[in-house]
Amino acid sequence: MKVYQFTEQPYYPAWQDHSGSLRVNLLNRKCDPHVAADLFHRYYDEWQVADELGLDIMLNEHHQTATCMSSTVVVGLSVLSRITRHARLLVLGYPIGHRPDPLRVAEELSTIDVISRGRLDMGFIKGVPYEFPASNQNPVGVMDRWWEALDFIVKAMTTHDTLFNWEGEYFNYRQVNVWPRCWQQPHPPIWTTTGSSTQARLLGERGYVMATLGSGYNTRPLYDSYRRGFVGKWGKAPGPDRFAYLGLVGVAKDRDEARRRGELVAGYLRSSGIVHLPFRNPPGFLSAEDNARLMRGETPPRSYTKDRRVISMHSASAEDLVAAGILFCGTPDEVYEQIVDFCQYCGGMGNLLMMGHAGYLSHEQTVDNLKLMAEEVYPRLKAWQQPDAAAIAAQAVAADKQGSRPASARVGDLVDATMATR
Repeated sequence: MKVYQFTEQPYYPAWQDHSGSLRVNLLNRKCDPHVAADLFHRYYDEWQVADELGLDIMLNEHHQTATCMSSTVVVGLSVLSRITRHARLLVLGYPIGHRPDPLRVAEELSTIDVISRGRLDMGFIKGVPYEFPASNQNPVGVMDRWWEALDFIVKAMTTHDTLFNWEGEYFNYRQVNVWPRCWQQPHPPIWTTTGSSTQARLLGERGYVMATLGSGYNTRPLYDSYRRGFVGKWGKAPGPDRFAYLGLVGVAKDRDEARRRGELVAGYLRSSGIVHLPFRNPPGFLSAEDNARLMRGETPPRSYTKDRRVISMHSASAEDLVAAGILFCGTPDEVYEQIVDFCQYCGGMGNLLMMGHAGYLSHEQTVDNLKLMAEEVYPRLKAWQQPDAAAIAAQAVAADKQGSRPASARVGDLVDATMATR
């Protein structure tokens, strides 16, 4: 198993002065650039600690919000590709359905891959509904734009002996010739995220690494859908390295301190969905069916514990978030046991995207969080024996043929205003 340290690089000083919205229309007058500079340097320092401890690194991108100052993730990738030495650099991700120029994306990521000497994992995402006002894109057809952009980026990165032109529905280029070409061949590993079983199956057919973000005990049906797509396309079971999960982490030697850290990290869940109502669900972002489910209250922030008890991700206690598989929190032994239990439920999972900092967690607490995870939990996770991938995949295929998948396997690609990166 690999563990990636993640923070959204929040500007939390504005969280108590938002007048009802932390996204899109929170005026940047509330941002003190001197404070922002200190925070950026702090976050890079913590990522350097993660690198020195043997952890990998994850970054993302959001726009016009105090919950995530990383509005141009290529800047963070550029800095980290030079100041770190060993960590994989996962961008999860680039919202390419919003970006007007996928050639520029291919050039940026190829350059990062070269500077880092082949440490880039490139993740492409749909993004959340609040990104549309900032990007000035139409929500209708965003996934069609996304797929075309991805196919173009792959072709641009893998064409070396000729120029080519691209005449697509959304993008047009007279000639394409990416310099420098990628360090990793044929291209850096491709990741993406989803909360849709239909999309998960398609991603399995493509063989991309699939991440789910805070999906808790609705994760297994998504993984099984991916397994069915992978087996159908490739004739074998996907390994655990094809699966990733983002969970919040609060670990400390003392159980009470661990709970305090868990509560602070959970501030991410309690803040990221604070957004002016008109920006929450732009017309065309969701299907009619998923909008109906939204109105019936069947979508996040509602979540479930392992025994199917309903909780709200926005207001649940640390204990309830642990019970829902959204937060891993406690002493090193407890955190190890929670993660292993969750991985067994998933049928195997090879990449833990650890939100080891969020909200008001201090630098000292964050560094201690990282050290305890790296030194007392991670070695045991790497040594843990994953479930048999072939047997798990066979079960998923058999269940599909028998029509016995649970209702949660039909989760749509819904608005997720809490784990807001897909």
